[in-house]
Amino acid sequence: MKVLVTGGAGYIGSHTVLSLLENNYDVIVYDNLVNSSIESIDRVEKLAGKKVEFIEGDICDKEKLSKVFEQFTIDAVIHFAALKAVGESAQIPLSYYQNNVYGTVCLLEVMQQHKVHNFIFSSSATVYGEENDVPYVETMKLGTPSSPYGASKVMVERVLGDLAQSNSNFRGVSLRYFNPIGAHESGQIGEDPKGIPNNLLPYVAQVAVGKREKLGIFGDDYPTKDGSCERDYLHVMDLAQGHVAALDWLNRHSEFSGVEAFNLGTGNGVSVFAIVKAFEKAIDKKIPFEVSPRRTGDLPAFWADANKANKALNWQAKRSVEQMMADTWRWQSTNPNGYLV
Repeated sequence: MKVLVTGGAGYIGSHTVLSLLENNYDVIVYDNLVNSSIESIDRVEKLAGKKVEFIEGDICDKEKLSKVFEQFTIDAVIHFAALKAVGESAQIPLSYYQNNVYGTVCLLEVMQQHKVHNFIFSSSATVYGEENDVPYVETMKLGTPSSPYGASKVMVERVLGDLAQSNSNFRGVSLRYFNPIGAHESGQIGEDPKGIPNNLLPYVAQVAVGKREKLGIFGDDYPTKDGSCERDYLHVMDLAQGHVAALDWLNRHSEFSGVEAFNLGTGNGVSVFAIVKAFEKAIDKKIPFEVSPRRTGDLPAFWADANKANKALNWQAKRSVEQMMADTWRWQSTNPNGYLV
């Protein structure tokens, strides 16, 4: 089976590409390299002992996308290509709607033209918005997210639902996941944010390796156990394997049409302060930090009910917080400048 992975050179994309190769899928990666590095694909190929077809391109470029579908017989698409920083999305909302919503529509149009109907979407727990209670369950209505990033994911999920209503051949899976952290256990691939990291753990790791002076923790006055935000952190390799499980599920259910949503998470909320302490324990070193004001768009606490994915996809998050910390440090300490050699 040949799978097109958009954004496949990025953090979650590269780990998923590795999992796909290890499960005997052929992979084509389509990525504009705005927030990623071609080096990640080179390393994935070495780890897997297999080649990847790589095409540099933007998902808003329908002409280039069409050429990819003309060149290769594609059986399924896993769509990661998106801007993904909650805080940044409030500052440059138009870029998020352009890339995340319009870009996805371009991709779906090209897929329709070439009669490719299997689609796995990298969605987010933010689609549940502020109205729904935790833990989040897939039967809940899509909410009103507190950021343009989250709103863009809701819009795409609605687009997928409408497309499925109009085209009985369309087979979509929307994977709503929470906070992926960690790195491949080899330390060869991991999260390599360009510029200042928007996510917690890469920032912590860069402080630990001496690249940043101290960590800023956004708010310690939330209604949580220790005042910091609580999130459902899961290991990126568990998440990657969730995408393979979703693809396997589509393959097993040839009669299925429509869109099915699955939460991918551990089912446990872990606070920012707890993550910092766990990382300090893993590296036996203190992380200097200061508390800053709350960040726009951050909710106090959310985590997944992942029972549906456990049962239907035969998937569960297996790796511990301790392993997430150890793998992050292995990646960061052996690659202090990320993929820059």
